[in-house]
Amino acid sequence: MDIFSRNELYWGKEFQEYLKSLKIAVFGLGGVGGFALEALARAGIGHFLIVDFDTVSISNINRQLIALNSTAGRKKTEAFKERLLDINPSIQVQIYNGFYSENVSAQVFSGDFSISAGVDFIVDAIDTVKSKIELIKFARNNGIQMVSSFGAGNRMDASKLFVSDISEIKAMGGGKDAFVKNVLHKLKKYADIESGLTVVSSTEKAHSERKIKTIEYITGDDGTSVEFTKYTPASTPVVPAVAGYLMADYILKTCYNRFFNKKP
Repeated sequence: MDIFSRNELYWGKEFQEYLKSLKIAVFGLGGVGGFALEALARAGIGHFLIVDFDTVSISNINRQLIALNSTAGRKKTEAFKERLLDINPSIQVQIYNGFYSENVSAQVFSGDFSISAGVDFIVDAIDTVKSKIELIKFARNNGIQMVSSFGAGNRMDASKLFVSDISEIKAMGGGKDAFVKNVLHKLKKYADIESGLTVVSSTEKAHSERKIKTIEYITGDDGTSVEFTKYTPASTPVVPAVAGYLMADYILKTCYNRFFNKKP
């Protein structure tokens, strides 16, 4: 039996081969993005573009899949590439070390991951508002399907997470915290986006014992230096992981329904 034989017992060899052909871009390899990425790799997705500017820190260990004492100080992209190849040696992984902005889109989506080659899905696990807005706009303008994380920080009740269209967040009982309100406001104001975007959000009231604000400086693979303000949220072990799994689950179900011509 091969590594995907148990998958095939559910969805068959043809769909497994289809998953091998897909290209998925994952932006943000923290608590949410890391679990989404690994679940998709274990499902058998064959091609990934992974993007993150950060290195593993000791404070990541409580919730991030790639974070161990042995990986502290390593670039998250490089540590994850090594891990993905250990799961599936035939997987194709392209990495970009940097802070996403509209100015680096041409570099991020290059080579085999160019728009013409066809990225099938984007996982948005970015927690910086400006970059999140720009990535969502980029996906919309280029017709790339996306699922976006809207609020896994400052929460501990995974049962309050839900998947919906962005237009349904308030009706589902979410969208009450400052981060989500800010993203919704700016998407409407600067991109005229109020629907047609699938998100994972929460109805749980955000909570943090204190606020931490720092100024970060990053130099990306292209040599561009970026200064940004980082607000560090509280983050517990379970909620980010479940949010990431929900994102991977949505992508796999969407691909399954598409492949078998079933309604979502």
